[in-house]
Amino acid sequence: MLVDWISGIITARGGHCGDINYIFCSDDYLHQINLEYLQHDTLTDIITFPYTDFPEISGDLYISTERVAENAEAFGETYTDELHRVMIHGILHLCGQGDKSATETEAMRTLEQWALSRRPPGLEDAARPS
Repeated sequence: MLVDWISGIITARGGHCGDINYIFCSDDYLHQINLEYLQHDTLTDIITFPYTDFPEISGDLYISTERVAENAEAFGETYTDELHRVMIHGILHLCGQGDKSATETEAMRTLEQWALSRRPPGLEDAARPS
């Protein structure tokens, strides 16, 4: 169900689904990746490494489950909704959507909401991993 939703978003954005790897990790692990590969000394919820250029969608998406949990609480969202938002955020990056400028960030938020609204019934009720 989750794979079908993600594939459907990629198709709707004009892309073709290739190899996509989600790596769920801790804040510390993702912070080290952020330092090593991007030279950013900050915590983040996701880092996306593309393998290919659009329209082929392939890449590694590293997600800090600790950051997702903290952000969900801070934003008043369920863990599952925040996790899905972060997961699709990475996919949107692979589809070419940036978020460096205010305009890009606004477009990213709109696309995230659009993608979340396309989840199949029941997917938003998935249990939080232990």
